[in-house]
Amino acid sequence: MEIIYTLNEIDHIAQLILDKSKSKVLLFSALMGSGKTTVIKSICRQLGVKEEITSPTFSIVNEYKGSLNDVFHFDLYRVDTKDNLHDIGFEDYLDKDAYCLIEWPELSIPFLADYQLVEIKIVDIRTRKLILH
Repeated sequence: MEIIYTLNEIDHIAQLILDKSKSKVLLFSALMGSGKTTVIKSICRQLGVKEEITSPTFSIVNEYKGSLNDVFHFDLYRVDTKDNLHDIGFEDYLDKDAYCLIEWPELSIPFLADYQLVEIKIVDIRTRKLILH
């Protein structure tokens, strides 16, 4: 599925991702500055997260309580080895019945039994293209 969207459609896009996804593990592949965190924040709101949603760039993972499920938001940009994933307890997070939203997911793929790949491409300064693989 491919869809072109702008920022004012972000909540619709987030709900569409949740509706069409076949997994609670969502991998976000996109260039820096393309809006991964913006989409993830909207997904968290759609899942009932009431607290402030921030980027886990330095903490690597942020944990949130949703209305029905926990939500784990990972930013693996600064993680450079699979051993680092072990060190943060990545596999333990996967064992929980929770949504795992993962930015910069390349190192995590060998740990995953199933996942949904969400690709975001920059069309222009205001427009993005979402591809749900």
